[in-house]
Amino acid sequence: MAKLSLFERRRRRVRSALRARGSQRPRLSVHRTGQHIYAQVIDDAEGKTVAAASTLGAKSSGANVDAAAQVGKDIAAAAKKAGVTSVVFDRGGFLFHGRVKALADAAREGGLEF
Repeated sequence: MAKLSLFERRRRRVRSALRARGSQRPRLSVHRTGQHIYAQVIDDAEGKTVAAASTLGAKSSGANVDAAAQVGKDIAAAAKKAGVTSVVFDRGGFLFHGRVKALADAAREGGLEF
């Protein structure tokens, strides 16, 4: 088996830590690329996406910190509309810094608890 990349090792470590806690709360999953940032609230018990937001089709261009903060506000509003107020934060293999942190802070300000 080939060695895993550092990103993949971090991603697996974060995901297994979330599973080990055994939380029944939905998961706020974040994915970022060079051009966009995506966020989903996923109910793992049912295997369904409850809410989603991204910079695709957004007014702001690019995936800078301001755009990530807007996605955080959008995902918080969509989750509250779906009846979700408490989540666990799944940063994947991304470091909690920059755009990922801006999205998380904005989601907290929007009313999500994690």
